[in-house]
Amino acid sequence: MPGLRQLLRVLRHRDFRLLWLANSASLVGDRIVTVALALFVVDLTGSATDLGLVLAAYSVPLIGFLIVGGVFADRLPRHLVAVATDLVRFALHALLALLIVTGDVRIWHVVVIGVLFGTAEAFYRPASSGLLPQTVPEDEIQEANAVTTTFGNIAEFAGPALATVLVLGLSPAAAFGLDALTFLLSAALLVRVHPRERGASATTPATTPAEPASVWGDVRAGFHEVRSRSWVWGTLAAFCIALFFALAPLYVVGPLVAKEHYGDIAVFGYVFAAFGAGMIAGSLAALSWRPRYPMRQAMTFILLWPLAIALYAAGAPLTVVLPAMAIAGSGVALFDVWWLTALAERIPPDKLSRVTSYDWTVSLGLVPLGYVLAGPAADALGATQVLLGGAIVALVVLALGLLPRQTRMLERLRDDEPFPPLTETHAHVPMA
Repeated sequence: MPGLRQLLRVLRHRDFRLLWLANSASLVGDRIVTVALALFVVDLTGSATDLGLVLAAYSVPLIGFLIVGGVFADRLPRHLVAVATDLVRFALHALLALLIVTGDVRIWHVVVIGVLFGTAEAFYRPASSGLLPQTVPEDEIQEANAVTTTFGNIAEFAGPALATVLVLGLSPAAAFGLDALTFLLSAALLVRVHPRERGASATTPATTPAEPASVWGDVRAGFHEVRSRSWVWGTLAAFCIALFFALAPLYVVGPLVAKEHYGDIAVFGYVFAAFGAGMIAGSLAALSWRPRYPMRQAMTFILLWPLAIALYAAGAPLTVVLPAMAIAGSGVALFDVWWLTALAERIPPDKLSRVTSYDWTVSLGLVPLGYVLAGPAADALGATQVLLGGAIVALVVLALGLLPRQTRMLERLRDDEPFPPLTETHAHVPMA
């Protein structure tokens, strides 16, 4: 696999190896917690409403503080910001593991820990993203991102399976304790990173710094870049609704569906493991698959995801559900690569971070509300009905995301084609 070997060569850079190992460790821990929280809370109280509140506690501060976290990550040494947040998250989940071992844990403990954890993660994510280009030469940033993404998908596969074994085979404390140790390992690795300065020392010549704009001015400029491209805002709007109706209920009532249809809550973990395996395959396929119309292909492949959820919600045989989830994972991975590539090609580089921040904020904006509402909705209508209905709504909304002509007709730039001039808003996009 020459393409894969070429990507792995980036690991020869010491600082990137340290960052990659730190990210890989914490990503496995994150994926463990994603499933461990669901299994633990459902076993503790049996309430989907409680699980929704816990998931919202983790996600609301994350979404709310991402922009603030980005400001601090730009002003302070990014690797030290990441180290500080790793230590905070280590302490929080070590405390949760201790509370579980002593038998003193209560739902309000988990909610408070979740709020603090999500706040710390909001500072870690932009710090880690900004740190990566400082660990490799400018011409190897794409390869570094590809290696990080591939191993993130491996964590997507390994984490849920490991969480299921730890929670059901040992104790929930083992899952949260292991996650805490991954943050401690990450901090120990990141503190040894010596990030290079970008700008004057980079491949592009240094320029005279422009007069700093106001924060609100930067926010408005980013919004203009999103609003001026229907293929961007149309996709974000579709995902905002789809994740509310399908992703949030999957996490909240997914374990209940596993009990109801399959008689074993462990099936919930198996479903996520199959999804993660598919994401690995999809990310590897995306290394060389370069469709002419990337957004048309991306929005077509993402439809596999709500279809797989619908099969799971309907109680289809596992011999159908697990392969469907793996195929859906491949579709999601392909979407991610093609979407991020399209943004990198079409958005002016000096505004790309702001546009991607809108991507996170809009796409995930309604998910915490979905966590809160999914439990009561399941109590009133039934877990199966909520998840199946949400999957159908998500399928329809994501299909509508193909309506904008720009989404369907956006062409991939040729390898020898330069980045579109900053004055060109819709290069290669046939207008209606």
